[in-house]
Amino acid sequence: MKSINVKHIIKNYGLVIVFFIICIALSILSPYFLSITNIMNVIRQTSIYGILAVGMTFVILTGGIDLSIGSILAVSGVICAGLLKSGASIPLAVFAAIIVGGGFGLLNGFIITAGKITPFVATLGMMVIARGLALIYCNGYPISGFSGAFRKIGSAYVLGIPVPVIILIFTVAIAWFVLTQTRLGRYTYAIGGNEETVKLSGINASFYKMLTYVIMGITAGISAVILTARLNAAEAIAGTGYELDVIAAVVIGGTSLSGGSGSVIGTLVGALLIGVINNGMNLLGISPYFQLVVKGILIIGAVLLDRLRDEPA
Repeated sequence: MKSINVKHIIKNYGLVIVFFIICIALSILSPYFLSITNIMNVIRQTSIYGILAVGMTFVILTGGIDLSIGSILAVSGVICAGLLKSGASIPLAVFAAIIVGGGFGLLNGFIITAGKITPFVATLGMMVIARGLALIYCNGYPISGFSGAFRKIGSAYVLGIPVPVIILIFTVAIAWFVLTQTRLGRYTYAIGGNEETVKLSGINASFYKMLTYVIMGITAGISAVILTARLNAAEAIAGTGYELDVIAAVVIGGTSLSGGSGSVIGTLVGALLIGVINNGMNLLGISPYFQLVVKGILIIGAVLLDRLRDEPA
C-alpha cells in the first residue's frame, strides 16, 4: 500500500482544506455566518482586497513587493472625491483615480528599476509620500456626499450580484488571461524565476517589471473608487494596513515570495480566506486589537507555507 505523502497533500490542497475547515467552524460558532446576507457581505468586502491582491500577484511574481498600495488607494480616492465634489462627471473622476494609481505605480517601478533600489525600500518611501500627498490634498478632512449614481458602484447589484464583485471577477479574468496568454505574463514569471537570464536573452526586463507596478497602481485606483462609493466618503487615512491582508492573501494563495510561481486564481481563494476570517472574528465579537494579532500570525504562517511549497515533496 502506498504511503500518504502529507507534505504533498498540504502543498497542493492545504489552502482548500483550511478554507473549508474554517467555514465549517464558523458556521457552528455563529448562526449568522451562512446567511445569504452575510455571505454577500463577505464577498463584497473581499472584492476590494481581492482586486488589490490581483495587482500584488503581478509584483510578487517578479520577486518584488509593494508596501505603498494603501497610501496609493488613499490618494486616488481623495482625488476622485475632490473631482466629484467640484462637479466633474463620474467617468472623469473614476478615470482620474485609475490614472493617479497607475502613475504612482509607474513611479514605483521607475525608482526600482532605474534607481536600482530594492522594492521594499522604494515602496516604503512611496507609502509615506503618497499618504502625505493625500493629507495635503484634503487638508486632513474627509470628502463626502456623492450622487446616488456614483454610490451605486459600491452598493448596487446586477442580477443579484454586487457590482464590486462583478468588477473583481472581471479583474481576475483579465489578469488570468494576461498571465497565461500574453508576452507580459510569460516575462513576469520569467523575471521572478531568473531575472539575469531574462536580460541575457535580450528582453527588456526592467520595462516589464515596471509594468507590473503600473498594474498594481491601477488596481489600487480601481479599489479606491469602489471604497469611496461604498462609504460615500474618501479620506487620507483610507487603506491603512491593507498591504498586510493583501500580501497575506497572495502568499496564502500560492504565489511564492521569491517569485516565478503562482496564479491569480490562487490569490482569489487566498483573499476569500482572509475575508472569511475577518468576517468570522467580527461575528464572534473578537476584539479589533486581538484581530491584529491574528493577522500577524496569518502573515507568518503564509511565509512558512511558502517555504514548504518550495521544498521538494
